[in-house]
Amino acid sequence: MTTYTLHLARDARPGDPAALDDAEIVKDGFSWGAFVFTFFWFFFHRLWLAGLFVLVAVVALHGVLTLLDVHPASRFAADVLFQILIGLEANSLRRWTYERRGRPGVDVVTAADRDEAEAKAFARWLQPQAAARSPVSSSSPTSALRARPGTEPVIGLFPDAERPR
Repeated sequence: MTTYTLHLARDARPGDPAALDDAEIVKDGFSWGAFVFTFFWFFFHRLWLAGLFVLVAVVALHGVLTLLDVHPASRFAADVLFQILIGLEANSLRRWTYERRGRPGVDVVTAADRDEAEAKAFARWLQPQAAARSPVSSSSPTSALRARPGTEPVIGLFPDAERPR
C-alpha cells in the first residue's frame, strides 16, 4: 500500500464538492518519471521553481565532474545516484510547491493505486464529520495520521492502533 496526500485550496471547506474540482493527489514515494526525465518531469507538472533548481543542479554536477576530469564510469555512477535522489525527492518537492501556492495537504490516505486513493480521499472529504479536519503538514504524511481528531497516538510502525478484541 502506498500513501497519498490530498491537496486543496486553502479556503476549501470540508464537504464542498466544488473544492474537489482542482484537487491534486500526490504519491508519497519514488517517482520513476522524475528519475528518468529529471527536470522535464518538474516542468511537465508545472513545478517551475523546483524544475529550475534541478536543472541548475544537473548542469552544476556535470560542470564539476568535467572540471575535475572524472573517469567516465564514475561520472555515470554520479549521474545515476543524482537521478535516484531526484526520484526520491520529486514528490516531496511537488507537495512543497503546492503548499507554497496555497494548496496545503488536507488529508492522507493509503491505497493500492492512485484511483483508489482519489476515491477514498474524495469520499472522506465529502463526509459531514470532515469539518473538524485541519490542514496536514506537507513535511510528513504520517504526521497527518496523528493530526486527525479522534485518533489515538500510534507507537511503532503501524498506521492504525490495534482494536481491542
